[in-house]
Amino acid sequence: MTSLTRYHSTRCKIPNINGTDDVMAPERTIGQLAKAVMVNVQTVRYYERLHLLGPAARASSGYRLYGPEEERRLRFIKNAQALGFTLQEIAELLNLRVSSRARCGDVQRKAKEKLQCVEAKAQDLQALARALERLIRTCRAGQPTDHCPILKSLEKERGAQVEGRTRR
Repeated sequence: MTSLTRYHSTRCKIPNINGTDDVMAPERTIGQLAKAVMVNVQTVRYYERLHLLGPAARASSGYRLYGPEEERRLRFIKNAQALGFTLQEIAELLNLRVSSRARCGDVQRKAKEKLQCVEAKAQDLQALARALERLIRTCRAGQPTDHCPILKSLEKERGAQVEGRTRR
């Protein structure tokens, strides 16, 4: 049996072993890719400038064409962002994803580092919430604003401390 190479840009049909035709996944334009992943076209271009993503090919007209791997990569980027990873951290994760020497433990270490950052931010937010709650309790709603303890508190000079935690 002869083996055929699939060329996405031809949209060719190659017979499967079971005798049915397998239509190649069509290449997508940047707009189609952006719509499929629900991001802006400018976002895709931005990721390209950062070398996080690149087109699979270019059409004879010069249009960028993207295949399934680029869509997976774009989804990976967006899902990692949703977990709080920065674009720099995502680049590192993407490099681990394609490295033959990388191990799952490497990725786990990065995830643990991110979790520590998230937990520290959560503690900072809890301290801010307690500070706001104290200010709200001091407020007497019927007073004119020139006597408002919340507004007066915001005018005070403060150090870099909020409830014992250093603000970054």
